[in-house]
Amino acid sequence: MDPETLSSKDTRDLERMAKSIVEICVRNTGLEDLHAGQFPVSRTGDFSDITVQTPDGDIPWNALSRLSDPEMKALMVEVVDRVFTYLRYPEALAAIPGGRTWDRPKLDENLMKTVRRRQAQRAKEA
Repeated sequence: MDPETLSSKDTRDLERMAKSIVEICVRNTGLEDLHAGQFPVSRTGDFSDITVQTPDGDIPWNALSRLSDPEMKALMVEVVDRVFTYLRYPEALAAIPGGRTWDRPKLDENLMKTVRRRQAQRAKEA
């Protein structure tokens, strides 16, 4: 599907599906557990005034990893399994009205660089 040739209805359908995939496969996962809890307040606004005390010394907030390796692995396994299930049964899951109040999605510029690079590579190979 070339986004430049999509009808406005097809574009809206893709936008709804993107929101649905994210809500079902990413938002409603262990990510919610990681998001739960109290978040620090920064008087400077850039969190340079926040540190985390550990037995091995203080860690500046901006240098702190918010996810451990095991948490990241568990999250990625869960997201991949949920995306696989969604892609296997899109007719059942795309109907769930996900993210109705969210902003309209747009093409991610960094990912579009990869798209353009791969399209150019395929064109050279053809």
